[in-house]
Amino acid sequence: MSLRFTFLTCMLIALVAFLQYRLWFDTDGLAEMARLKKELIVQQQTTLNLKQRNEALLLSIKQLKENTEVKEERARDELGMIKKGETFYQVVK
Repeated sequence: MSLRFTFLTCMLIALVAFLQYRLWFDTDGLAEMARLKKELIVQQQTTLNLKQRNEALLLSIKQLKENTEVKEERARDELGMIKKGETFYQVVK
């Protein structure tokens, strides 16, 4: 009876050690889960930044469609355009 008990105890210890190894160090273990959680946080922040950028772009598009003054301002600033009859002065430092 003692030999069976010892063998069973050794098998249970080996099983627990194997499961603990898999839990802590295997590719599907806790270390991998922690890495994936960190990656998820980074991806969520990136997604939030992109959503904010998209909202700003949609607002800009809406303003360009609805407001001619915004169109004119962007044409002047980004393309260097001027209206007919205007005189353009460039100040060089």
